[in-house]
Amino acid sequence: MKKIVLLLLLAFGYTYAQKPIFTNAKVKAATVYFNAAEITQTANVTLPAGTSEIVIKNVANYLLENTVQIGAPSNLTVMSVQFTNDYISEYEPDETSPVIKKVRDSIKLVQKEIALVSNQKASEQKTLELLDKNNQVYGQQSGLSVAELMKMVDYYKLKRTETANAINAFTTKEEKLNETLARLNSRLETNTSKEEKTSTGKLVLQVMNNIAVSTSLDITYLTQNAGWSPFYDLRADNTTDPINMLYKAQVVQQTGIDWKKVKLTLSSGVPNQNNQAPELSSWFLRLGYDKSIGYLAAAPNVSSDIMIKGQASGLVVEKKSKESSISNYTTINENQMNISFDIDLPYDILSNGKRHSVTLKEIKLPATYKYYAVPKVEKEAFLLAEINDYSKFNLLKGEANIIFEGMYIGKTYIDPSQTSDTLNLSMGRDKKIAIKREKVAEKSGTKFLSSSREQTFTYDITIKNNKKDAAKLMIKDQYPISTDKEIEVELLQSDGAKVDKESGILTWEQELKPGENKKIRISYRVKYPKNKNIDNL
Repeated sequence: MKKIVLLLLLAFGYTYAQKPIFTNAKVKAATVYFNAAEITQTANVTLPAGTSEIVIKNVANYLLENTVQIGAPSNLTVMSVQFTNDYISEYEPDETSPVIKKVRDSIKLVQKEIALVSNQKASEQKTLELLDKNNQVYGQQSGLSVAELMKMVDYYKLKRTETANAINAFTTKEEKLNETLARLNSRLETNTSKEEKTSTGKLVLQVMNNIAVSTSLDITYLTQNAGWSPFYDLRADNTTDPINMLYKAQVVQQTGIDWKKVKLTLSSGVPNQNNQAPELSSWFLRLGYDKSIGYLAAAPNVSSDIMIKGQASGLVVEKKSKESSISNYTTINENQMNISFDIDLPYDILSNGKRHSVTLKEIKLPATYKYYAVPKVEKEAFLLAEINDYSKFNLLKGEANIIFEGMYIGKTYIDPSQTSDTLNLSMGRDKKIAIKREKVAEKSGTKFLSSSREQTFTYDITIKNNKKDAAKLMIKDQYPISTDKEIEVELLQSDGAKVDKESGILTWEQELKPGENKKIRISYRVKYPKNKNIDNL
């Protein structure tokens, strides 16, 4: 009986003393969120019967350990999973490639040669310094004959020339060796980059199986070292045809492993890290701020930066060939909380922190164009494209390149999370719509009454369409609103503007024929105590 127990103990100890089994994981797919990614990998492994330790290499450098899931066959039991960046084992094999080893050996030889040449060069430089110093000493000595002096000069000239030439030769040799070293380092990087980048991250699994088996493991986990952001190209050839929108994504990852030929899914949702079953609570609606109003008011300032970039670049963009076929490879799944894009084309996303462009879909946006101007702020008109029923296009917040009439204009920002039915896209400035706002001096001035002061302001806004086509133009201006009972404001003239008395905003809708010129006037009066001043009038 004692012998049987002893044998069992020895067998049990042998099982745990056996070598760890190393394997590399390969990336199959990645679901990328705005600030994280769910990575799916596979690893092939051959296991003996009994208990084994599996070290899965080439997983992300940093991952959320509680999100790791291991898919294994039914005859294999996973007893524990641990993530580490510092796995140490006496059994871990040296996997240095012979090609890389040869390059590294050459690098060591070249580095030794560089050190030798550097020492020889330094020695010659010291010799040169010594010659120059001794020459000064000899020159100060007296009592030398002319023959001795000439002999010393000839020796100094010869020796100094030899030393200087030796220094030049060593410098040239050193430069060539450094070039060789740079080429070898480049070859080392090239050889390394031919394979998928391997990370320091490892998963250590304790498994148990009844029989020896060769199988594959499916590994899924979340990492926060990846993300994506929407990006758009807006191309319009004129103000009558739809906008050609290229829906793109910029994917960034620094997981420590390169994603080669992976199936990508991009999601606007938040990755679920909670294993608790969800419950629904009451859904209460509430009103919020209408962002579309604020957007129009800010359009001139935004577009000002846009057009400055466009003018500085002066870049004429050639028309690209149609990429409508790309839409056939992207499936859009929409639910109430998020949107996901399943891409059937395999992509390479390297772990270098750089933005990788992924094309999702090409969309034709039916647009209504009109010009928009706030001459009090900007003396130029901005072309706006109005998109109705935009929710069906599954747009997300993001920057967009504007290409109008073959010219790169700059960037704008698309924000579909507004409450209005129309999405306004700023397409940049149009200098062919001339606008001028001038103060009318004879209709403006100040009057002093017994206890108050009256100031009248009158402005003429002149607009002219220098285009060959008719243009619809929305013009906005304003008059001040009083928040003090001692200040009285009266709107004297608005020339048919739509007046918002709460905000003081005046809006004109004008349609100009080619070459047509129009003038509108705004006039208002402000009355307040003459012993006081209004700083912002």
